[in-house]
Amino acid sequence: MSLRNRFLSSVGLTAPCLALMALACAPQGLAAEASAQPQPMPLPLPPAVPAPQDVPFGSTIALAVDGTDLARHILSMKETIPLPTRIAQKGGDFVLLYPMWLPGNHSPSGTIDQLGGLTVKADGKIIPWLRDTVTVSAFHIDVPQGTKQLEVSYQLLTPVSPKVGRVVMTDTMENVQWSAVSLYPAGYFTRQIMVHPSVTFPAGWSYGTALRSDGTGAGSKVSFQPVSFNTLVDSPIFAGKYFRKFDLTQDDKVSVTLNVMADQPQDLAATDAQIQAHKNLVKQANLLFGSYHYAHYDFLLALTNKLGGIGLEHHQSSENSGPRGYFTHWDKTFGMRDLLAHEFTHSWNGKYSRPDGLWAPDFNTPQRGTGLWVYEGQTQYWGYILAARAGLMTVPQVKDALAEVAAVYDNRQGRQWRPLIDTTNDPIIAQRSPESWRSWQRSEDYYSEGQLVWLDADTLIRKLSGNTKSLNDFAKAFFGTNNGSVVTSTYNFDEIVKTLNAVQPYDWAKFLHERLYNTSTHAPLDGFTRGGANVVYTEKPSDYVKSYSDLRHVSDFMFSLGLTVSKKGSVSEVLWGSPAWQAGVTRDQDLVAVNGVSYDPDALQDEITNAKNKDAAPIELLLRDGERYHTVSVTYHGGLRYPHLDGNTQLLDTVLAPLGAQNDAAGSAAGK
Repeated sequence: MSLRNRFLSSVGLTAPCLALMALACAPQGLAAEASAQPQPMPLPLPPAVPAPQDVPFGSTIALAVDGTDLARHILSMKETIPLPTRIAQKGGDFVLLYPMWLPGNHSPSGTIDQLGGLTVKADGKIIPWLRDTVTVSAFHIDVPQGTKQLEVSYQLLTPVSPKVGRVVMTDTMENVQWSAVSLYPAGYFTRQIMVHPSVTFPAGWSYGTALRSDGTGAGSKVSFQPVSFNTLVDSPIFAGKYFRKFDLTQDDKVSVTLNVMADQPQDLAATDAQIQAHKNLVKQANLLFGSYHYAHYDFLLALTNKLGGIGLEHHQSSENSGPRGYFTHWDKTFGMRDLLAHEFTHSWNGKYSRPDGLWAPDFNTPQRGTGLWVYEGQTQYWGYILAARAGLMTVPQVKDALAEVAAVYDNRQGRQWRPLIDTTNDPIIAQRSPESWRSWQRSEDYYSEGQLVWLDADTLIRKLSGNTKSLNDFAKAFFGTNNGSVVTSTYNFDEIVKTLNAVQPYDWAKFLHERLYNTSTHAPLDGFTRGGANVVYTEKPSDYVKSYSDLRHVSDFMFSLGLTVSKKGSVSEVLWGSPAWQAGVTRDQDLVAVNGVSYDPDALQDEITNAKNKDAAPIELLLRDGERYHTVSVTYHGGLRYPHLDGNTQLLDTVLAPLGAQNDAAGSAAGK
């Protein structure tokens, strides 16, 4: 019984009685009119879009993309779709779908709002289409009897500036994502739909992709070998005016290529040592997983200030962007050099081996992200580890990065009300939109807090086994099966626990449940303390914090005042419960002045240091919030605080050490 009905019952009334009383008290004409008026009823839903069936579509779809309209940022498509026999003979409703549930995004994030100019023809005549009123990514086409194929044309009206969305076309480069430029027939598993794709690029441009040319293209048009729609969506293209390819292939002769495009040609000036570090990444990943799951692999890397940022995994490639100085300012850009290691790991963890809730028969069936603490959390862990083992980052840099992660999540107040497992719903809940209070709301924390969980597991295995086993053994056993296969293998929680127990017997189900499903005051830091290391705070930022802050154009005062400030002086985040929070500071306010002097990051550092004296006055911040100016007083005497690791870090050194003959000779079981 509802609360309302309970109340009515408690006073001797029921809902029907109350309705009769209302009519009796109403004017006679109004009561009669109300009693005669029918109540609204729900409109029946339209017929469901055909559910996917695991049967062949039967014919190959031709899809041609014109990527030459750089000035207007428009991609134009022509799609020729041979119709199934039953539709060709009898005609009737034929449904095309625009992909919405995109692997790697973990949410219905398809850019259907950018679709324009949709026109359907058969035998030169236009056929009207009708969008489904419930599944708005579905287009119904009433096919005339005897029609053998459809000619479908449309455009993708990509963002012309970052204010509109992620920019995918500039004057020197473009990113073609097949999920954004294709329609596919409803009613089939997408692995059963074959597509023959082609792209026309601007003259003189080069490209990188996991697709392979069929050799029939002419001029600036490249025609690719036919692939399943699954493989097509999983094989994006980077193309650009300034482009270089670097061969990273190892002794196994399985081709791996680093494809790099840049805003300017000088940004492509990589040294031999830098490319060797990328080769080491491939070697260390192969040693870790003891397998590969690609026919060939293509890293796609854009060094740009113009193309929108991206880090997205695919089975045989990855889409990545980095700063223009990725190579030319190597000593300053290490704060993002775990990215390629992260995305490469996904070829094993996430693309080949995938949580069962994140596999779907097509790109319009909802996915469930419960397993993202493995898919992304353990990948985040291996991203840091492999970056150190390959030399993309130094061991001290990675230890500083881990200290920063530990501090961020140990100070994340939202963990007191929201368990980590619930954040696996965030891709659908928030779709990575900005949050007012990230540290309280939590946002996809399964990435980096998941990383801490797996460090905890790794060091525990090492301790329990007397350093004869490690998470390396789990990686090889869990992700290294079916060497050479590109067929996805799904798993569930019980299989994770079973494999962990096979590596090292323990109550892993309890271990994981406690860290995933329980709320807690502190982050899981046993991965540090188990070996004798602790997170401490000093007044000097680590080199990692400096690099990370510079790459993101922010000044970090998170662990002192409790805020970060953008290069332009806008507050970009405020830590829940911090001194700044207590004073009423919020994100997106402009920090105009500190203690009466125009804001400057160095000056604010000085004021925080000066305020260490307990008798010092509160720090006065002049803030602009739209058209309103106001001053707040921040009471804080703790000085500057930046996280570092202190104590015995030898266990971490062992975790981060490269795999190979030298480790085996030293008696390490890692990677065996």
